[in-house]
Amino acid sequence: MMSPVSLKTAAGKDAGSLELDAAVFGIQPNVPVMHQVVTAQLAARRSGTQSTKTRAEVSGGGKKPFKQKGTGNARQGSTRAPHFSGGGVALGPKPRKYDQKTPKKMIKLALRSALSDRAAEGKVIVIDAWNFETPKTKDAKAALSALGLEGKVLVVIDLDTDTDTIAVRSFQNLQQVQLIEARELNAYDILCNDYIVFSQATLPGTSVAAAASAPKKAATKNAAVKKAVEKKAVEKKAVEKKAAAPKADKAEAPAKVAALVSEDVAHIAPASADLPKGAIAATEDGSAPEGYDIKGNADSGLYHVPGSSFYNRTVAEFWFAAAEDAEAAGFQLPPSQRKQADSAGAESSEETS
Repeated sequence: MMSPVSLKTAAGKDAGSLELDAAVFGIQPNVPVMHQVVTAQLAARRSGTQSTKTRAEVSGGGKKPFKQKGTGNARQGSTRAPHFSGGGVALGPKPRKYDQKTPKKMIKLALRSALSDRAAEGKVIVIDAWNFETPKTKDAKAALSALGLEGKVLVVIDLDTDTDTIAVRSFQNLQQVQLIEARELNAYDILCNDYIVFSQATLPGTSVAAAASAPKKAATKNAAVKKAVEKKAVEKKAVEKKAAAPKADKAEAPAKVAALVSEDVAHIAPASADLPKGAIAATEDGSAPEGYDIKGNADSGLYHVPGSSFYNRTVAEFWFAAAEDAEAAGFQLPPSQRKQADSAGAESSEETS
């Protein structure tokens, strides 16, 4: 069940209507939970740096003030005892943390309770977007006046958009306006303000907000993939440079094959490259072509057969139909598998003899 609300423009005009998510804006407010969460939030703000000195930390007092007997006074050992002026403090405050452990479910319930309380009073305002051309406090005041907002106003923004960045600079000089990012929304700030103003991009519990955040998530993911590809290309160049150096224990054929591998996309041979005899190029999805199930790796000069320990952990740069084709092209089995093959061959020869 959703609660309808009018969609406004920054000029205060109607721009349609939308429905608020009843799970966020339509629940029965839980006052005890809100009280506990707000108390914990305020407690976490305390710095806890208060400190008093004990009698061991106050300077002086090392000499006995007067002799033990004969004065008629009570015996004293130091003038820095708590009952002396200038002495230490008994049981005084010391630095400590006031943080309280609050379950995440309670924090979310308190937030939804606070939003539902404001929505029930009709104090949740939703606009299409802040369309300020330039940062001006005058335009911000005019927008609040057009929307009919009086008292303290909490404006929920999204700093990833240019329009909200301009809105921040427009509202920041108004004392009755508090700015907060959508991901930092909390029960205390909602309860401290009279009105809550959302844009379509920052309204929780709607498909519009999810659609607005999807391009940003996709862009972030694409940037991460691009960075990973570039890093892999740099590593590929380093491996090829190392493979180009002369080595006594390595055949020249795998090094020549490595020079033919593309520098842009790792582990995928270009269609125009000269392939080793008896090999075919790797597929784009990494699957084995029909009839070719032996993987060849140009960097290491090794080939892997199905069922071996390295078969599923390597990416094929070339595919061979038979192990003889791979060995003819200069590829070899991994050392551990060569030992196993030699031992198996020796056992079979003993049995035949």
